[in-house]
Amino acid sequence: MAQIFISAGHGGYEDGVADPELVLASTTEAAEMIQVRDLVVAELRSRGLPVLAVPDDLSTTQSIAWINMRCQPQDVALEIHGGAYSDPGVRGSSVFYIAQNEVRRSHAEILLLALRRRVTQLPSRGAKPDTESPTGWLDFTRSLRCPSLLMEIGHLNSPQDLAILQNQRRDVALGLADGLASWSRSVAPVAAMATAATSGSTFPEIRISINGGIYPETGIIVNNNSYVPIDLADLLGVNLTNAPNITRLRYGNVVYIKAVDLRSYNVSVNWNGETRTLLLRSATGMGICPGSMDRLMGLGSSSEVQLIMFLKTVNEAAITPYQDLAKLYREEAAIEGVNHDIAFCQMLVETNSLYFGSGLNPAHNNFGGLGSPTGGPEGSSFPTARIGVRAQIQHLKAYGSLEPLIQSQVDPRFQFVRRGVAPLVDQLTGRWNSDPDYGRKILAFMRRLYESAGML
Repeated sequence: MAQIFISAGHGGYEDGVADPELVLASTTEAAEMIQVRDLVVAELRSRGLPVLAVPDDLSTTQSIAWINMRCQPQDVALEIHGGAYSDPGVRGSSVFYIAQNEVRRSHAEILLLALRRRVTQLPSRGAKPDTESPTGWLDFTRSLRCPSLLMEIGHLNSPQDLAILQNQRRDVALGLADGLASWSRSVAPVAAMATAATSGSTFPEIRISINGGIYPETGIIVNNNSYVPIDLADLLGVNLTNAPNITRLRYGNVVYIKAVDLRSYNVSVNWNGETRTLLLRSATGMGICPGSMDRLMGLGSSSEVQLIMFLKTVNEAAITPYQDLAKLYREEAAIEGVNHDIAFCQMLVETNSLYFGSGLNPAHNNFGGLGSPTGGPEGSSFPTARIGVRAQIQHLKAYGSLEPLIQSQVDPRFQFVRRGVAPLVDQLTGRWNSDPDYGRKILAFMRRLYESAGML
């Protein structure tokens, strides 16, 4: 019989330190998720379904390894989290699935529908590809051998969602149990395909298009994910020699890789269902200069309209109060020679997509999360949005270039930066922000921007 794995997000140990993740006045994300998880496990077992709870003292990497040691292709795995938007008005449940997998998307919708049937007051924010997560990639959806999903049950900063989670915990658990049971039953046909390699059968073949031309070899479908021969990565300018997170599979004496993993190397991955063709396009195939995407200094590729349309997809409510922000970033960045795409996406990371929070006050026009030279807890404040953008641009130039400023200095910390010490986005990690995924989050927004604009 198929097994169901369920993990309470956070609560384990990361780098030897207990990880409660979001900490509220009276609770933590870990505590809330563990309580829900325990109720779901008890309910599934009462229905005679085999379910395994991932131990709470494991890190994310250890949790994935723990599941992979025990799971089979017919099993399913869910990790539950609480959302952490700083805006208390953001509410609801969402489920992340591995991008470009429509079957997994339908599985995510099964979970959301089952939860909504039990807890009608909890809005659904929909099924989302993991490319829309802050880092553009979720290990739990990518690295497991069995079908897996990551769910944000509700937003713990929302008083309504937190009240539902704490006062209707039993109903929440019943909804998740219903969804997991339905999902588990739906996976059986997919599991037969996933074991084809060991049973002597063949995987379904697909065509592959690279930058508009048909690749002579075919790809395969495994567990509803597209796989391509690893050799074509070289044609796309991707070096996978030291890429441990790339999923590899040996079939027919050929090594294949999961196609969606190529997105992290600035390769566009799409699917034409009518012709059963995987569509791959490299950054060079779309006019983006190789090696320039993550350099602070240089020209951005997006237009003002494309920036506005992208902002609408991440926070539609921000369009009216910040209608001139795209124009300001393009103008100010052009003056100093800074890549406006990087600056705009850094703003989205720092301001939580203009929902703010994390110590930033919208009235301060501090879009780059710049600190105060006096060490104030709220950071710097600027008289207008343009000056706030200009300060961020100048701070980026301080890190990325040795050239002098064109405009008068408004960045209060420009002189404290060793000039040119961090010319690449990822080199801002640990310098501009202590978040170990800081650069990765900026680049994840950039990929989404270029995809929305048809450039990637």
